[in-house]
Amino acid sequence: MTTSGRAVRTGRFAPSPTGPLHSGSLVAALASWLDARAQGGRWLVRVEDGDTERCLPGLGKAILEQLAACALVSDEPPVWQTQRLPAYGVAFDRLVAAGLAYPCGCSRAEIDAALAQQGASHTRHGERVYPGTCRDGLRGKTARAWRFATARFEEAQGTGGTAWTDRRLGPQWQDVSHDVGDFVLRRADGPWAYQLRVVVDDAEQHITDVVRGEDLTDNTARQVLLQLALGLPTPRYLHTPLVLGDDGEKLSKQRGAVSFDTSTPQAALAELHKAAGVLGLPPAKRATSPADALTTWIPQWTALYN
Repeated sequence: MTTSGRAVRTGRFAPSPTGPLHSGSLVAALASWLDARAQGGRWLVRVEDGDTERCLPGLGKAILEQLAACALVSDEPPVWQTQRLPAYGVAFDRLVAAGLAYPCGCSRAEIDAALAQQGASHTRHGERVYPGTCRDGLRGKTARAWRFATARFEEAQGTGGTAWTDRRLGPQWQDVSHDVGDFVLRRADGPWAYQLRVVVDDAEQHITDVVRGEDLTDNTARQVLLQLALGLPTPRYLHTPLVLGDDGEKLSKQRGAVSFDTSTPQAALAELHKAAGVLGLPPAKRATSPADALTTWIPQWTALYN
């Protein structure tokens, strides 16, 4: 999207309705909103309900209500990924036609066994690096998933890895072939994978700036590879600090993080102040509502992150 020949800066917040928003989610939502407004741009909300096996009925609507209570309202009607399934199929077909996607018949147990034979192992929180077993054919197996031909594409690019720059963390680099392997684009009988969905949606919505939690930093190189393979633009990235629980681990829905309080405007304002503190922003002492606080923080965001 352009205005008078100039690209309009566009940011987004893309929650998954697997649980209500928690304090860590609010940090990312606030940061992405402030970043868009500081650049005079648009802010969009995308409900990432594409993983239909994990998303819960009614939570998408509840998340939008949480955001609205904090005066964080999308500049366009929110997009729901379950309404965009054909677009992912079109992108997938392009990758198949280019020889950059192939079927894989390996189970997790088979992948672990192959890694063990190579002297590698899968840690609980680490990547299960795909060893390329089905890269040259299924050999009689039934397809369980389709994978992106990472090694093939990186070799064709001749870069030996993927480089990108984070606006907060600085220069980044990852050898995706070595660290991740050929990653899944779709399970044979399931939804499209997050990596493909987010890349297609960011391009379709003309997203110029992705602002999200630091836990998603490791996904970026995979997304850059898909953008290159599909001929799509690469947004600028900024990964925000994480909110940690009492155990020092990242606050998350999977670890039982609870919803933040939006029962009154004062409660929502207090939650926004907590999120702003994580981002290094000072209290909006004169603010009497969430909207007042947001306006106060725009120039301060510019000073910190632009």
